[in-house]
Amino acid sequence: MNDTTNAAGLGRRRLLAAAGLSLALPALPAFAADAPAGPGTETEGEPWTLDRYIQAMAASGRPTVISQSEFDAIQARKPAAMALIRSYLTSHFGSADPAVLAAFGKVPREYFHYVYPEHLAAPSEAYEVNPKPWAIGYGSALSDYLGQAYMTQLLHAKPGMVSLEIGTGSGFQSSLLSRIVSKAYSIEIIEPLGHAVSHIFRPLGYDNVETRVGDGYYGWPEVSGGFDVIIVTCAAEYAPPDLFKQLKPGGRMIIPIGQPFKRGQVLYVYTKDEHGKIHSRRDVGVFFIPMTGAIQKHPKPA
Repeated sequence: MNDTTNAAGLGRRRLLAAAGLSLALPALPAFAADAPAGPGTETEGEPWTLDRYIQAMAASGRPTVISQSEFDAIQARKPAAMALIRSYLTSHFGSADPAVLAAFGKVPREYFHYVYPEHLAAPSEAYEVNPKPWAIGYGSALSDYLGQAYMTQLLHAKPGMVSLEIGTGSGFQSSLLSRIVSKAYSIEIIEPLGHAVSHIFRPLGYDNVETRVGDGYYGWPEVSGGFDVIIVTCAAEYAPPDLFKQLKPGGRMIIPIGQPFKRGQVLYVYTKDEHGKIHSRRDVGVFFIPMTGAIQKHPKPA
């Protein structure tokens, strides 16, 4: 077997260990098979081909082997996944944001299916019929694509904005945002994962993504002017105060709030008005891996 086949089996086994450690949203709507699928995959204007995939993987330090037939099978599943995303967003928001659909159309999800500790790619697992989180190693996971679509639309990211993600993980979420905003920043606390994932963006031409290894509790204060939108992709017991400080007036932050490894987590939406006042609302129930680092040492502010 080639390494892609090996990785596929490993991905399934690792999924069983991590399936409950990511986003869990309400039941899927009925699948509209004839829904428009959205744009085809491309990276910086170039068609996404087997050669481009292999070259990008090698340039990111993650060389792999995959056949043309395996690659074609992945691409054949994408239109159905895009239609499911459109249907899901329409069910929950009334309509699907064209910018979110365009971002999903452009970003090749198979590029992010990778188990880092074992150096194994699992591209053939992308665009699965029943969306689910996938373990990528070091206790982190690639969230299911419907959950990521939901959070991306809920964030209200727009062209010209600057975004911050807490919890880089696979890099897929920041890649999505980079296709919408002007500049996407992302912080990963797990050092080996953060260093490895930092190399995956430029091979796709995503030059407006900047990542670093650090504790997301403190945000990225060196970024002048702060952030229009902040997305936290790990569960915190409370929203870190520094993130509010770095949120621009008129800005928006979404963050899962709840106890580590327990049900009952809730996705909160925070907004800052033009006077600097913070407003909050509860959104949906979720289940994420916990935020680690400083938040475990600092009690919740009064």
